Amino acid sequence: MKNILTTCLFLCLLLTVHAADNPNVKKLFTVTSGELKLTFMVGMDNRLYQLGFGDAAREVEPPAKMPSREWEFLPPYGNGVLTEPAIQATHVDGNTSTELHYTGHRTEALTPGIEQTVISLKDPAYPFTVDIYIKCYTDNSMMEIWNTVTHNEKGKVILHRFASAAPVVKAKEYWLTQFSGNYKREATLNEERLSEGVKILDSKLGIRAHQMRIPSFILSLNGPAKENEGEVLAASLRWSGSFQFAFDVDWNKNLRLLTGMNPLGSQYNLERGGTFTTPAILYTYSKRGKGEASRRFHRWAMANAIRDAEKDRPVLLNNWEATHCDFDEDRLKQLFDGARQVGAELFLLDDGWFGNGSYSRDDDKHGLGDWDPSIKKLPKGLSYIAKEALKRKVGFGIWLEPEMVNPQSELYQKHPDWIITQPKREPILGRHQEILDLTRPEVQAFEWDIIDKTLRPNPDITYVKWDCNRYITQPGSSYLQPADQSHLWIDYNWALYRLMDRFAKGFPNVMAMLCAGGSGRVDYGAMSYFHSFWPSDNTDPLGRIKIQWGFSHFFPANTISAHVTRMGKRHLKMAIDVALSGAFGIDLALDKATAEERAQIADAVKLYKERIRPLVMHGELYRLVSPYESPLASLSYVSTDKQKAVVYFYQTKDGNEPRVMLGGLDAHKKYRVEEVSLAKGVASRFPANGKVFTGAELMEKGLENPLNTQFESAVLILVANN
Repeated sequence: MKNILTTCLFLCLLLTVHAADNPNVKKLFTVTSGELKLTFMVGMDNRLYQLGFGDAAREVEPPAKMPSREWEFLPPYGNGVLTEPAIQATHVDGNTSTELHYTGHRTEALTPGIEQTVISLKDPAYPFTVDIYIKCYTDNSMMEIWNTVTHNEKGKVILHRFASAAPVVKAKEYWLTQFSGNYKREATLNEERLSEGVKILDSKLGIRAHQMRIPSFILSLNGPAKENEGEVLAASLRWSGSFQFAFDVDWNKNLRLLTGMNPLGSQYNLERGGTFTTPAILYTYSKRGKGEASRRFHRWAMANAIRDAEKDRPVLLNNWEATHCDFDEDRLKQLFDGARQVGAELFLLDDGWFGNGSYSRDDDKHGLGDWDPSIKKLPKGLSYIAKEALKRKVGFGIWLEPEMVNPQSELYQKHPDWIITQPKREPILGRHQEILDLTRPEVQAFEWDIIDKTLRPNPDITYVKWDCNRYITQPGSSYLQPADQSHLWIDYNWALYRLMDRFAKGFPNVMAMLCAGGSGRVDYGAMSYFHSFWPSDNTDPLGRIKIQWGFSHFFPANTISAHVTRMGKRHLKMAIDVALSGAFGIDLALDKATAEERAQIADAVKLYKERIRPLVMHGELYRLVSPYESPLASLSYVSTDKQKAVVYFYQTKDGNEPRVMLGGLDAHKKYRVEEVSLAKGVASRFPANGKVFTGAELMEKGLENPLNTQFESAVLILVANN
């Protein structure tokens, strides 16, 4: 830490000398986080320019001439900026232009390894200020950037654009990887070379906003992204609502990265004395490819961004595939017995446990919003059924969707004005449901009441799956004033975070999975309040390989829920082996499985709990062979002390990848290789099974791979000899 501070002081002194020699420069300063550095210049015109963003080892010289406006760090609209603006406002007097001048900056250490710089900008003609926040996590070369807008004009200022950050990158080539898709094919990697002009990646969905694209990207400089080499920036927006990423390659081949909330339909009327805060964008930098960038995101998240990162995620059995909404207490007890027999640690009761009378939740058309337990299905109540699970030494969890309502419900009949919709328009349903308007105080109180009344009287419920199954199609609020209708997109999500925060703090011992019809809400804004997320309703192991591969670029394995199901009717072994690489669970009717299948699952649960889970929960990820480049997908987790590793092989197509080079091992240690997750009586086909190799041999020569047929899979464990 002392060395880092000394280096920063030296660089600041050096920059001060450069500034004194240059007539265009008022001030030079840097913000550095490990290998990532931002270099700033305050010009004689008082504007804040960015001279560099990237490699901290790269020296940045101040320009001989004044920089062009394309290098302004947070360019405002309307007073000479020709590129995409980051900030656009209409002042109270109708002036649509904004000018931002540097007024100062300060840096403070928050905790060991974390420091924060605040840069203050002000319009010289108006009491209108912007503060840029840059939080640095030095150990992970991570920067978290956001800004606040305030004003003291006599009336409302209208904000039209409000990017969280807008740094500029300079390289010969820019290669962008996005993570797109749709329901059941989430987080699909798509890479392209950026050309001159503006490339937009966005969501306009408001809620469940990430169904078609997650708010994360990778930018590779000077060539396509590689796993273990090359310069990359990886970024993820901490926002669950609509977002926009604009990649603006200008006429000088500079690339500006504008990231933040989607401004479409979201203009914001900021009251005098009010503060508008943007969500934060996270950036990490790697000179060793996207593999190291991913590990930096994982380390950062484990330390700063997910709940109870040190706790093991339980092996759970979900009833959805077994029963859907059709169950009673006796059926659930049968499933509890099955959970106990295979060694599952928790039973998750999914949709269908609530609603009564004509609004009984017997399908997805009824009952949503009426959260009293079903007298027909659970006559003795939630406490009774939770205790029945505990009698069998199985924990109990429950499904909630507090943000939604069916028209066929008591709640809707009483409060039709609580939904998000437009006046004079026929309501558009999604999955037979509407969205409750969280900008409305009564709805905020109601949704907290759902959570509180479900969990507080039932302390044996120790797990929640929080779902959200539709997006906004008619963005209107009967609560918001006519002039403030565009606030809905933004205020909804801040209200949602307040509700999630209250839930996490109010029930600290309740674990929680984030779900939104699959991964429609996967970001580090929401993940701060959850332990894991549901990547996709596609649990076919063949589809899940690429889905989990995509999410692994930003999210650690202990957050990625992976369940064994019979979707796709693949080999059970492959379904198990794919699930063993994440937060393992089961989602099938165990009482309808054969004795052989139940034994196979029980063996997998035992293997996971005893040998694999510590590596998945706390190990470092190494992606070894990409399913986008080979018929084989292979990845591994290596313990932080490099004593153990688990390696996965998944054959997605026919064909052979002859050898797989491992990563992250200690070159000098000797590792014994053992294939696990084998059916009883089946011998390993891996030539390395039972043999000992040095880490160097495994990383340089690799493991010989005998798999060559689609749907084959294997799991190997490596243990260093002491």
